[in-house]
Amino acid sequence: MSLVVYSAASIFAVTALLLFRRPRVALRDPLTASTCVSIFLGGLCFFCSAPVTLSAVNELTGIPNFGAPMTYSVISAYSASLLILLINWRGGPAEQVRRWVVRVATVYSALIVAIITLFALASAPVERLRDLDTYYANTPYMREMILLYLIGHGACAVTTCWVCLRWSREVTGILRVGLRLIMAGLSVDVIGFECAKMTAVAARWAAHDLDRLSTDLAPPASALGALICSAGFVLPRLLPAAQAQWQSLWDYRALAPLWAELKDVPTAPKPAPPRWQLPRGRLYYREIRILDALLALQSHCDGRVRETAYRQARTQGSPPGEAHFIAAAAMVVDAAQQARRPQPAGSPEPSGTSRLQAAVFSDTGELVQLARALAGSPVVRAAREGATRATQS
Repeated sequence: MSLVVYSAASIFAVTALLLFRRPRVALRDPLTASTCVSIFLGGLCFFCSAPVTLSAVNELTGIPNFGAPMTYSVISAYSASLLILLINWRGGPAEQVRRWVVRVATVYSALIVAIITLFALASAPVERLRDLDTYYANTPYMREMILLYLIGHGACAVTTCWVCLRWSREVTGILRVGLRLIMAGLSVDVIGFECAKMTAVAARWAAHDLDRLSTDLAPPASALGALICSAGFVLPRLLPAAQAQWQSLWDYRALAPLWAELKDVPTAPKPAPPRWQLPRGRLYYREIRILDALLALQSHCDGRVRETAYRQARTQGSPPGEAHFIAAAAMVVDAAQQARRPQPAGSPEPSGTSRLQAAVFSDTGELVQLARALAGSPVVRAAREGATRATQS
């Protein structure tokens, strides 16, 4: 059991670190901060509930079963964090959001105080690491403590499910997927954890033994439900960023032919980019270098090459937009070849230099289209071969 809950706690910790990778930004955003707190508390719940952790806490404090109110308090704090996260996520007038956050925090703070107080009043001398809920189901004060944490967690699950159901009818896309994942995770939690625990405790009240529901079914069901629920909260926040990084990686690779053509063009020195970067950072530095090289080629750009390539592309059936990029690519290739060719002193600039702006693109999509035209157009290949022959002659 300890391995299962420690694994769940590790997944929660990694997810929280991904969301909290920029602490200053995260702390200024209530939604990001509440998401990180909720995921952190979810992982802490599993860490605290592991038998190994419970045994270590009991031994450290010298109080049998001290780990129980600690775990139940963390579970209650986790329940409160889920509700607060949902309030911040749903949004609304700032004063209304703040009022609901204060109400939830007040109610669950009182619940935690009650759990600790009831444990202090109870007599629980026998250490129970896996079946405390059922073993002390009939013990005064312990019984009430167990019921309180189950009711608090169950109320959070049902309320969150109800709000997500109503909200999912108003939204579409990835947000709706996230809300449905939250509902699925909470449903697993309610059925597999809440119902199993309550059934096992009620069976003890009726002098029956259904302890396996509490010890064998509830922990893995709770882990599964919490992971699904957390995926629902995190997915709408991480997926767009992941998609953006994937698009940046695709664009970075798509720009490779253009960069191969321009990488030897002398430009103003730039600071070396960081060695380890995400795709978006790598794309940024490649775009900057390409744009610098295009600007450095301005004195070699010949508008006549562009006009000739444009006519050839149109003759071969390219639509005007595609012919525009083919012509610009041909002019860039010709300019790059001329930049490598020794220029006699006082030689005149090529005519049509004013058309340089047609070849300098600042948008990533346009640079990608320019690179695609440079790599695949027969018109550009012909311009390259002609420029090469001129250089060799």
